[in-house]
Amino acid sequence: MYKIIIDSCGELPEELKADGHYCNVPLELEVDGCRIVDDETFNQKDFLEKVKQSVHSPKSSCPSPELYMSKFEGEAEHIYIVTLSAKLSGSYNSAVLAAQLYNEEHEDKKIYVFNSRSASIGETLIGMKIQELEEAGESFEKVVEDVEAYIASMNTFFVLETLETLRKAGRLSGLKSLVASTFNIKPVMGSTKEGTIQQLGQARGMKKALTKMVDDMLKVTRNCENRVLAISHCNCPERAQFVKDTIEKLAQFKKIFIVDTAGVSSMYANDGGVIIAV
Repeated sequence: MYKIIIDSCGELPEELKADGHYCNVPLELEVDGCRIVDDETFNQKDFLEKVKQSVHSPKSSCPSPELYMSKFEGEAEHIYIVTLSAKLSGSYNSAVLAAQLYNEEHEDKKIYVFNSRSASIGETLIGMKIQELEEAGESFEKVVEDVEAYIASMNTFFVLETLETLRKAGRLSGLKSLVASTFNIKPVMGSTKEGTIQQLGQARGMKKALTKMVDDMLKVTRNCENRVLAISHCNCPERAQFVKDTIEKLAQFKKIFIVDTAGVSSMYANDGGVIIAV
């Protein structure tokens, strides 16, 4: 028996929600003093409106160790936790502490925490890889080894409709934000191997930026036919479908799926953002 726990930055497709092996641990979001739990009650439309009206950057807080530990109960002997990048959130450290505390009284359970070094559907892909290996009968130790190697091979990319959230969070000067908005410049962003965010390039207009994102992804992705690719979007399904169609014209992947962003990913991506992970 095994269990895969993913913090709520990782979106679960409906088939995984119904699978029985997966569960989410919610982070919390805050906009102007309003606290929002990132669980099945999250209302993306309402959240985006609150962010739009706010002059402050939205904030997130990670799950407590106690909340993680509450998910460890049950018959599962192997427990795997996947968190968003330790460079972006305290979720990883909280999960590690939870595992240590729980194992002090439950030595019969094997628990491992994966630092995704990614976010959103990057976490989802890691959960799917864990399940693939568990279902193939690999030992707990081999699953951990193989999944860590898989994480090292992964890349995450995204394109933002607006730089406003990054500006509010102090990640851009007001001048850069203004110039980008004036000339319709869209940044193409990506993850580093350490799990931080970097700008890979930019393009004028959303479609050109999305196309550049696909090109950047294909330059660093090997053995496409053996890999699953995931796309998440914040309130823009037509853009996600454009990305999927563009990729399918250029490469053959084992599987491509699309999900809508949940709370934390909606906060990072903002209205109109598109993320791909592979």
